[in-house]
Amino acid sequence: MVELELQDGLAVVTIDRPHVRNALDLDTMGELEKTLDAAGGASALVVTGTGDRAFVSGGDLKELSRLRTEPEASGMALRMRTLCDRISAFPGPVLAALNGHALGGGAEIAVAADIRVAADDIRIGFNQTKLAIVPAWGGAERLARLVGPGRALLLAGTGRVLDATEAERTGLVDLVLPRAEFDRGWREVARSLATRQAREIKNLTTRTRSPEETAAAFARLWVAEEHWEAAEKVMSRGK
Repeated sequence: MVELELQDGLAVVTIDRPHVRNALDLDTMGELEKTLDAAGGASALVVTGTGDRAFVSGGDLKELSRLRTEPEASGMALRMRTLCDRISAFPGPVLAALNGHALGGGAEIAVAADIRVAADDIRIGFNQTKLAIVPAWGGAERLARLVGPGRALLLAGTGRVLDATEAERTGLVDLVLPRAEFDRGWREVARSLATRQAREIKNLTTRTRSPEETAAAFARLWVAEEHWEAAEKVMSRGK
């Protein structure tokens, strides 16, 4: 089951399968696809899981074990790669709220987001090698962009699982919060990103722009009423 919460421009997508540590089967992949469709108009997107044990624990092995041919396996991998690509390409900021462990495919979904906020007791790792397979949902390429090719090879090649502090130190996680403050904290960060200016900043940081394009983005925000309201508040404090 995949749940969607929409409020004040923020879309929160929650993988709700706690009985299998929020693992994904084919039906859940279909639900995720529909949920991303419904979240399309939001200013910012959050992906998280139910409970405190797992963010997403990858594919549901018991269900996916029915896929026994190469075309079936390839089709599933491409389907999830497309969904992760959609998360990555969402026009506004995307935050992965790591409420629990993010292992295997769960780590791949996490790195599809722009920002990862983690509770301090979670673990994250590309441990697909333990199953004698490789990351297939775009996670290897995204991991390399985050931590560098050598470290990505070391982590994914050995299947090493990092705790939250190690993950933050390597750049795999952006912000670690105490468990008691986690739910409030990630929501606060997400709400602050559900703005027009954060959307523009994502565009500036995720693709190369000409000076003219950057200036045009700045100018659109400069002439907006929201900018002048904020500027008036700042100027009035200085009087």
